Amino acid sequence: MQLLSINDPDFETAFRKIVDDRRDGDANVANQVASILADVKTRGDSALADLTQRFDRHTLESDADWSISAQQCKTAFDKLDGDLKSALELAATRIRAYHEAQLPEDRDYTDEAGLRLGARWTAVDAAGLYVPGGRAAYPSSLLMNAIPAKVAGVGRLAVVTPTPRGEVNDLVLAAAHLAGVDEIWRVGGAHAVGALAYGTQRIDRVDVITGPGNAYVAEAKRQLYGVVGIDMVAGPSEILVIADNQNDPDWIAADLLSQAEHDPNAQSILITDDAAYAAQVSDRIDVQSAMLETKKVAQQSWADHGVIIVVDDLMQSVELANALAAEHVELAVEDPRPLFDDIRHAGSIFIGRHAPEAVGDYVAGPNHVLPTGRRARFASGLSVLDFMKRSSFIELDENALKAVGPAAAALAHAEGLPAHAKSIEARLK
Repeated sequence: MQLLSINDPDFETAFRKIVDDRRDGDANVANQVASILADVKTRGDSALADLTQRFDRHTLESDADWSISAQQCKTAFDKLDGDLKSALELAATRIRAYHEAQLPEDRDYTDEAGLRLGARWTAVDAAGLYVPGGRAAYPSSLLMNAIPAKVAGVGRLAVVTPTPRGEVNDLVLAAAHLAGVDEIWRVGGAHAVGALAYGTQRIDRVDVITGPGNAYVAEAKRQLYGVVGIDMVAGPSEILVIADNQNDPDWIAADLLSQAEHDPNAQSILITDDAAYAAQVSDRIDVQSAMLETKKVAQQSWADHGVIIVVDDLMQSVELANALAAEHVELAVEDPRPLFDDIRHAGSIFIGRHAPEAVGDYVAGPNHVLPTGRRARFASGLSVLDFMKRSSFIELDENALKAVGPAAAALAHAEGLPAHAKSIEARLK
């Protein structure tokens, strides 16, 4: 764990190194993914079967080996413990309500020249949703991907999720039932992403692929962008907590560990204006992490990528936060508004002492699929717009063409495109 003070003579250099650090890039991964995608494109289901056996020790033979039925998902939902079922339903309800408010409006108007102009939003025909298996299965990720797609109006939702050694997660199946997923395929990794993009004998291709995964999944999405749309290239989780010394250090330690336990390459950063308080939080991280079932991952993440920065004034954290452009930013301070008003680059911001990031992962409503790796400088979290596209439209009658056509023809001639000009001038005659 790095401990920095804004007054250190080499602070700018050390901080810039943290900002520029890339925890999700690996040329070897890129080469392996390229080979896997080429194999899936060429051999389809045969490649999927071989790769699934190799990576997940799951044999794809019968229909039940390949996919999970809607009835299995309903059964899993019906069998849920009452409290857990209520929690899942609450999460789904809140996620749906938040994303319904995101639906864009069409435009349709006639301007002063007589041109009818506008734009119409339509959903993609099919979306592929990646739901991690492997280290952990996340029903929350399924809800966060599937519900916005359904709200957008996507006709077909195909989930891919690995089932290591044939094991399925009933909570994921229950979430699929609640979200109205159409298909669930028992494949994961880069080869599953390739199957969604290219299509195979069993799996029809999709238009958009969303959802988080490991480095191989992220790299596959990166390489396939253009063949399909993607939400983003997601890397290891991140959290930046800006906290004063009035917080219980146990709370802040738990917040930092909530992301560290995701992945050895996850990053947790604390900015505070009290060096003694920083030491208290660090001590509590040591104590809490030792008691976690995920301690091996959390401790490695904190040791390798954790950072504590001590500033003189918490307003100095704004510039640092904008440079870090973190996936999650917590403002655990007495008056968070001045900080919130000036933070421009963040995936999601959690305001106040009683707004832990973990609430956003499950039940708050906004999407938890967020830009990582400093990409919040130019990217946003998953939304209904990731499953929609906008078509503009233009309608002219004879008078409208007379009003604007000559200018268009003049520009076409100036650009050396006479056929463009003629297509306008022929109508003007």
